[in-house]
Amino acid sequence: MKPNTIQLVTRNTIELITQNELEKLLQSRREPRAYWGFESSGLMHIGLGLVCGSKIKDMIKVGFHFIIFLADWHSWINNKLGGKMENIRLCGEYFKECFSALGIKPAEYVWASDLTREGEYWETVLKIAKGASVQRIMRALPIMGREMDTTEIETAWLLYPCMQAADIFHMQLDVACAGLEQRKAHMLARDVADRLDRSKPVCVHTPLLMGLKGAITERGQLDEDAGINLRIASKMSKSIPGSCIYVHDSPSEIRTKMMEAYCPPKQVNQNPVLETAHYAIFTNVDAMTVNRPVKYGGELTFTEYNELEKTYAEGKLHPLDLKNAVAEALTQLLKPVRTHFETHPESLNKMKTLEVTR
Repeated sequence: MKPNTIQLVTRNTIELITQNELEKLLQSRREPRAYWGFESSGLMHIGLGLVCGSKIKDMIKVGFHFIIFLADWHSWINNKLGGKMENIRLCGEYFKECFSALGIKPAEYVWASDLTREGEYWETVLKIAKGASVQRIMRALPIMGREMDTTEIETAWLLYPCMQAADIFHMQLDVACAGLEQRKAHMLARDVADRLDRSKPVCVHTPLLMGLKGAITERGQLDEDAGINLRIASKMSKSIPGSCIYVHDSPSEIRTKMMEAYCPPKQVNQNPVLETAHYAIFTNVDAMTVNRPVKYGGELTFTEYNELEKTYAEGKLHPLDLKNAVAEALTQLLKPVRTHFETHPESLNKMKTLEVTR
């Protein structure tokens, strides 16, 4: 195990379960298996492409065999894209193009439908269901974006957490990666592992990138923990107009959205522009430059996020200058994706049509 392996796996994570298990895994396995599962639900924003993407790159860099799991069945159960499998599969193929353009390779792509064809998979799903109470599964429904007090539920939704745990076992994964909102499914897998004579997955959880509108308190209960509930409710989402930047947005679209983002002077907590710099930019580049006229302090270059945060908190960096710098950095980071879809526009055009007609 290389000296900086643990640091690279755990950087910019919010939870690791557990570090001792991760260290043992990296010492004993030459090419451990990790995954991240994605619902095929619409256009890809930077929370998925840059935040999740940077962690996948970290895992590949240190030697993991990484699986990007395209959860078509899960998306269908969750009624994404009209609940039409042809739309969901189209979105999965579009995701592949986005990830590839972002430089996420080598990675193996696996569809959920590849697993669901096998009887052994459904046997595992049922064994997990037998080992968990209805109340436990109901508490896990926020992994689908559903509120905890939802009363009108489809019976199929109750299979979703069990399937997510079964995915981990069936693909013989050592590490499960996800945003913090998915932790309940991972905890379910760890809790039932002994009864199923399976290894407990190490869990790597990343922060949820806040939407550009800032904290949202109007949504219902998505987690028992008030802090986690706020993070889930406020995460970047295409369902909230103006709250997200797509990985193929034009420079003018990026700039316009960033100029309208919530960014109070000197405020570092719950500031989506700073969060974007922290989790989407500094995880992908070595430095970020602020270009401003000499009369306003001249050019600044930050090599660490903490330096940027401190400067902003002290009032030495104006919100407009911060927004301009973040917009420019995103424009450069996302250029390969724009270039790809300029020459291969088919899947993106079809996805945009779906967004209009869904």
